[in-house]
Amino acid sequence: MSKSAISRPYALNAGAISWLLVQTFWVGGLWLLHFVVLPALSKLGLAPLLLEEIAAVLGSLLVGLTAFCAALQVLVLVRAERWASLWRDMRGQLLLTVLLMAASYFVARHWWPEGERWLLFSYLVLAFCGLLLVLQPVPGSRARIR
Repeated sequence: MSKSAISRPYALNAGAISWLLVQTFWVGGLWLLHFVVLPALSKLGLAPLLLEEIAAVLGSLLVGLTAFCAALQVLVLVRAERWASLWRDMRGQLLLTVLLMAASYFVARHWWPEGERWLLFSYLVLAFCGLLLVLQPVPGSRARIR
């Protein structure tokens, strides 16, 4: 008796599942905050100073979450495809860019108080690197078509 082709087209291991889970958290969180939550709060008529404070606090929390999740993804990538994949593979390059931009976000936030444009630039680079990372294949997934 043969299995259906759609019943189980490929199997994911624990690394691939954790890759997808943390990627959903940080990429989805960045896009949701900047392009959905903050515009919705501004439409509600909140005071601009309150809106800036909410954006600053939530943005910093999300960039911290992004750095943590990207570090976990680096571990999954290294475990699945060795250290050389960090430099040669686009996924590794994107994750290193994410970690560097998250670090620059916090450095600019602490040492450069009037650098709001750099903070916004760093945040948007994180969001677009996340979007490009979503389009890349998951490391450690093995296609098994029967």
